[in-house]
Amino acid sequence: MDDTELRERVAVLVSEATAGEVPAADVLAGGSLIALGVDSLGLLRLVDAIESEYGVEIELNAGGSLDTLDELVTLLTAAHAAAVEDAQG
Repeated sequence: MDDTELRERVAVLVSEATAGEVPAADVLAGGSLIALGVDSLGLLRLVDAIESEYGVEIELNAGGSLDTLDELVTLLTAAHAAAVEDAQG
């Protein structure tokens, strides 16, 4: 999956985590997820969906921010790379 496809899929997951209150198109347009209306429950649902779909573990206390699509994609990419490395090593 390339970066564009990943960004689009994560945007859809954000929309699903908010029961459609935050449209994927708005997420793709950029900006703060909180400003778009993603609350703490939506964020927890989103993290759960990402972990389930991609088989990774997202550490919410790791110091990284999850407030933009770019930050989510970066975190997901790093978590996936770590999972692959763990599986190989």
